[in-house]
Amino acid sequence: MSSSYDFVIVGAGIIGLTVAFELRKRHPSASIIILDKESDVGLHASGRNSGVLHSGIYYGNDTLKAKVCSAGAIRMRAFADEYGIACNRSGKVIIATSESDLHTIDRLLINASNNGISAQRMDEIAIQEIEPYATPYKAGIYCPDTAVIDSSSVVRRLYSLLKESGVSFGFDSAVIGFAEKTKSLKTVRGSYSYGYLFNCAGAHADRIAKLFGQGHDYTMIPFKGIYYKLRPEKNHLVRSNIYPVPDIKLPFLGVHLTRVINGDVFVGPTAIPAFGRENYGVLEGIELSEAVNISSELIKMYFNNVSNFRLLAHTEIRKYLKPWFVKSAQKLMRGLKSEDLVPSSKVGIRPQLVNVKTSSLEMDYIIEQTEDTLHVLNAISPAFTSSFAFSEWIVDQSGRV
Repeated sequence: MSSSYDFVIVGAGIIGLTVAFELRKRHPSASIIILDKESDVGLHASGRNSGVLHSGIYYGNDTLKAKVCSAGAIRMRAFADEYGIACNRSGKVIIATSESDLHTIDRLLINASNNGISAQRMDEIAIQEIEPYATPYKAGIYCPDTAVIDSSSVVRRLYSLLKESGVSFGFDSAVIGFAEKTKSLKTVRGSYSYGYLFNCAGAHADRIAKLFGQGHDYTMIPFKGIYYKLRPEKNHLVRSNIYPVPDIKLPFLGVHLTRVINGDVFVGPTAIPAFGRENYGVLEGIELSEAVNISSELIKMYFNNVSNFRLLAHTEIRKYLKPWFVKSAQKLMRGLKSEDLVPSSKVGIRPQLVNVKTSSLEMDYIIEQTEDTLHVLNAISPAFTSSFAFSEWIVDQSGRV
């Protein structure tokens, strides 16, 4: 089978869906199809995230993340309001856990000021008025605009709106090649020629980019996020979101506590190096050849110790053991006990882009382009929060205005 479309989008996660949403607003009569190797929308990162709409306080104002995170959160909340999707602007406290965190609080407040984000430094007493069971070390930050949302309902609503607007979907359509002469993308279900192609394939975006001669400076290293939940009778310990001040020596935010939209409280995630882009279980989602390549890159990063990877590996791998996981959570709430945490089936993969020349982790969104393709190579957190604003920026960059 061969079909022709004005726009082909690879990936039916939140970025692929919001790119299509933006294109439809600008091109009401264009033919658009979203292809995905899965049988439904949002089955990976977009359907496995915490549902937190971030404020943008973590990102310097020279980053693309800073440009689109706060604006994206505002648009996501407006979308939720318009379509009756559950969203609670519950706020967040970011608390110091040691003396060294106090300087980082100052840096985060500078980010907030530069990015126009509402944030307030508070002492221990003020923090505990918001989160009575949190145990900050001297100080913290209150971010009132952080929200939690029913992320799966966002994905489902976008899917239905796009179908109603005439956008086509091609599920179970894994990409297997590209024919340059005919500007045609080959999948297991046929070929799709296009006027313009957007690669929004998440954890597989680098693979698809390489078909088009892009992304050769990068490879994908997956990091596994596992969660516990508080026992239902302990949910009262968390009113909204309790995060640690991030360790500036490490690239991730650390274990935190989040009351999600249904009232459950999740504790996590970890950021454990994984051996497959969909390695959700112990052996699930591991391909031998890819596992070898990932292992090689991990070894290189470990010995070069770029981005403090050695410390990251030591810190995160031991969180597979519950006592170490609990110890991370107890930095935020000293009264938390091991028996308060129960296993959760929630597991996510952060598909983290690595610069192969420097063996360093890329911490901002990255795109690469050809004349008629655009490749979103590092749609990591806060991509869900940013998605509406980020997709507007992506379509602007494509020139298909």
